[in-house]
Amino acid sequence: MDKSVQGVLGISMDKIKEMVDVDTVIGTPIVADNVTLIPISRVTYGFAGGGSDLPTKDPDRFGGGSGAGITITPIAIISINQGKVQVLPISDKPGPVESAIASVPSVVDTVSDLINKHKGKKTKSIEA
Repeated sequence: MDKSVQGVLGISMDKIKEMVDVDTVIGTPIVADNVTLIPISRVTYGFAGGGSDLPTKDPDRFGGGSGAGITITPIAIISINQGKVQVLPISDKPGPVESAIASVPSVVDTVSDLINKHKGKKTKSIEA
């Protein structure tokens, strides 16, 4: 175990990177019966750490620590069915993030274009 402030903080940050990646925010698409569902989540985290690298007669003495908290909250699902893309909020009372997702039509257009290119079809107009 690394007994330095830099080592403790580095290990903690590496563990956070392992837990939170892009697949945590934009989930893996789920395809069933020609309907594609893409989960969207809000990820928040906090991190704190510190310690002391004061020289002592005993080199094995070290004081320090770190901690982190992570919250993953599902906020919406993008539904793609027969060329129609919808953003379905999970909460009845959407917050600012949910409202931003629902109000950005370019996200829906981009997803639709990618799916249609993948299928080799022409882009269809999207009803919101």
